Amino acid sequence: MEQPIKVLLVDDHEMVRIGLAAVLGTEDQIEVVGEASNGMEGIRLAQEYRPDVVLMDLVMEGMDGIETTKKLLQLYPECKVIVLTSYLDDEKMYPVIEAGAFSYLLKTSRASEIAQAIRAAARGQSILESQVAAKMMNRFRQPKQAAAPHEELTEREMEVLRLIAKGKSNQEVADELYIGVKTVKFHVTNILAKLGVEDRTQAAIYAFKNGLAE
Repeated sequence: MEQPIKVLLVDDHEMVRIGLAAVLGTEDQIEVVGEASNGMEGIRLAQEYRPDVVLMDLVMEGMDGIETTKKLLQLYPECKVIVLTSYLDDEKMYPVIEAGAFSYLLKTSRASEIAQAIRAAARGQSILESQVAAKMMNRFRQPKQAAAPHEELTEREMEVLRLIAKGKSNQEVADELYIGVKTVKFHVTNILAKLGVEDRTQAAIYAFKNGLAE
C-alpha cells in the first residue's frame, strides 16, 4: 500500500485550518500531519513532521508566507509548497513563486481541486489557478525593459563615478581608492562609454539625475 502524502497546514485562521483538515481527512492517501498558525511554527512543525506538501497562507502576522516559503525550502528543498490564499495581486504572487512555491491556488478553490493539487505536487506536477496562469503568461509576453546604462557599470566604476560627481580629480580619486592614476583614467573611459556621455561633467550630471550620487 502506498504511503500517504503528508500535508502540513500553515494558516493564521483557525477555522480555515479546521475546515481544511476536515475536508482533507476524507481524502484517500492524504494525511494532515500538523497545523501551524504562523510561519515560525510552520517551520518548526516541518522540521518535526517532514511533510511532503505544505499548504501555505500568504498573509500572516510576523513572518509572512513568502518569507516562510523561502526559509522552508532552504531547509527542505524537496518539500512542495502550495500557496492557498485569497490574494491575487502581483506584489504577493510573483515573489512567492520566485521563492519556490510549487502551486498557487485561491481559497475559493473547491476541496477536490485542493486535493488534486496536493496529489499532483506529490508527483512533481505544478498546478496554477487559471487566473494566476493568465497573469504569468501576460507577464512573460511583456517586452523586457532595457537596462539603464549605469546598470552596466562594475562596482569599482560606480565608486569612481560617485567621486567624479563630487568633483574629485583623477589624482584625488586614485588617492581615495588606493589605485593608480592610469587605472582611474581607464575606469573613466569605460564609464563615459557605458553611460553614453562625452565628458566628466556629463557623467556627474547623469549620476545626480539617477540618484547615484549625493
